[in-house]
Amino acid sequence: MDLTFTAVFEEVSDAEGGGFVAYAEELPGAIIQGETLEEARDNLCDAIEVLLEANRALAQQSQAGRNAI
Repeated sequence: MDLTFTAVFEEVSDAEGGGFVAYAEELPGAIIQGETLEEARDNLCDAIEVLLEANRALAQQSQAGRNAI
């Protein structure tokens, strides 16, 4: 299954340390930073994957012992 999320990239001023902050609007908690736009993009992809895996594990735990289909 292919999923598409809205990625937002915000440039951080040099006075505040520089780089980029990125987040996925549809996934609270998927927010990262990176020195470059490419690094921020890669980090966001990783964060989304980890967040979805963690949510899947939590859902499986909450359904343990149930007859859920």
